[in-house]
Amino acid sequence: MADGQSTLFDFVEFDRNGKIENSDGFVLHPLLERSRVEYRDFQVELAKMAVGSNLLVVVPTGLGKTIVALIAGAEMMKTTGKKILFLAPTRPLAMQHLETFRKNFLLKSLALFTGSTPAAERKGLWFSSRVIFATPQVIANDLDAGLYNLDEVAFCIFDEAHRAVGNYSYVHVAEKCKEAGIRILGLTASPGSKKTKIESILQALNIDKVEIRNREDEGVSSFVKEVEEQIVRVDISDEMRELLSPLDDLLHEKIVKIQRMGFLRYKKAEFVSRKDLLSVRAAIMARGKRGGYLFGAMHNSIVAIHAYHCSELLETQGVKPLRLYLDRMQASEKMSKVEKSFLNDDRVKKVLALLKKARSESHPKAARLVEIIGSQLEKKEDSLVMVFTQYRDTIELITSELEKKGISCGKFIGQADRGKEKGMSQKEQRQTIKKFSTRGFSVLVASSIGEEGIDVPDVDLVVFYEPIPSEIRYIQRKGRTGRSSVGKVTILVANRTRDEAYLRASFKRERKMNTIVKSMKEKDA
Repeated sequence: MADGQSTLFDFVEFDRNGKIENSDGFVLHPLLERSRVEYRDFQVELAKMAVGSNLLVVVPTGLGKTIVALIAGAEMMKTTGKKILFLAPTRPLAMQHLETFRKNFLLKSLALFTGSTPAAERKGLWFSSRVIFATPQVIANDLDAGLYNLDEVAFCIFDEAHRAVGNYSYVHVAEKCKEAGIRILGLTASPGSKKTKIESILQALNIDKVEIRNREDEGVSSFVKEVEEQIVRVDISDEMRELLSPLDDLLHEKIVKIQRMGFLRYKKAEFVSRKDLLSVRAAIMARGKRGGYLFGAMHNSIVAIHAYHCSELLETQGVKPLRLYLDRMQASEKMSKVEKSFLNDDRVKKVLALLKKARSESHPKAARLVEIIGSQLEKKEDSLVMVFTQYRDTIELITSELEKKGISCGKFIGQADRGKEKGMSQKEQRQTIKKFSTRGFSVLVASSIGEEGIDVPDVDLVVFYEPIPSEIRYIQRKGRTGRSSVGKVTILVANRTRDEAYLRASFKRERKMNTIVKSMKEKDA
């Protein structure tokens, strides 16, 4: 690079060797607070690309995707004088990005648009604000209603860009951006492991280029710490195997019947997944009128879905979550005919009888989890630990087991109520994260709501109570550790169960995603 300043950005001073000069290691820009944004080559490089073309940035959680948007947004605003629009899937995530800009951006005319902001107020704020942070549904609705237009917007950022598929509002807003000639930046930790899906995201967002950075890449590795991963295996009890037998028998019978009706013939019965069963149900519903064999196929597919869910709950979560699931089904005042049929099956009746006599309600994973966390806290007393699990019932079980051992913990779940069980309000969620961040308790036990878009501190240990087949969620969970200090990821796996298949799937899909995105990057180059 030549002496003086960058030819694209004039906010970074360089010496004759291309190194930063007189910046004290911080990004220099007329719209950014001085000595606030740490200079990282890879972030500035990505920001330059984002200014030059519509770009999808794929980087793991914790590597500063928002900072890339901040630097690029500052340059776009300086050169065009127009607004920035920053979209995020949830209100807490939009607020998180707003706070990042508020700390680092010199212009303070920032606004937050969510469903709780009255339309008239949004209209006024649109014209008086320089950077708008919003959930996409609000922007899509406002544009359709003619509340304002995008003429004064130069740059639109789509966070968690992998959501830009189907009817999601990102797709509609991106189309409006395309019509207005707005520069687009997509941010994600993982766009998925299927080339067709990635291509559909790029098309929906009108993306020209793809850039991927991994923790191991040159220029990135110096800003992150090593993450140690380990698989901890447990065996389920003979009692659990006895409970599984009738459920698996029922599941196999229903799958075979579905196959005889012309569905799922491309797979052996033992390899049919929940996703396959759901696709059969969706295919039948799409046909509209149902009668004869289609009604039978629908009935068998729904019974199979219930059997699959029960079997998976038992294998991966334990006896108590299965019992609670069946108890809720039996207590339902709006029980469907299929649910009645399922509960009246002799094999399910056998399971219900065995559940009443079960000697242990917890999964062997629970005891190992307590041991793992206890060991971590012994080594480092002020450790922060995050435990992820799919089910709220399991969250209650885990927190109960930890509290018995005197380990301070909190739970983090979504806002939706489930029957008599209340969800957490946004205020409760914020209070919980704040308490965890200030070490008010050591362990945060979270559902999938904790995977995406919450501002948690760098934790010492992340535990997967069960593997998940989604590479997107796997990457998001893993990204909660190894930022400022060496991190650990532990995945609990029940031998000879679906856990093993899900573990293989997540690893395979992550590798496939990296290969596909890198090939797209090389093609662009």
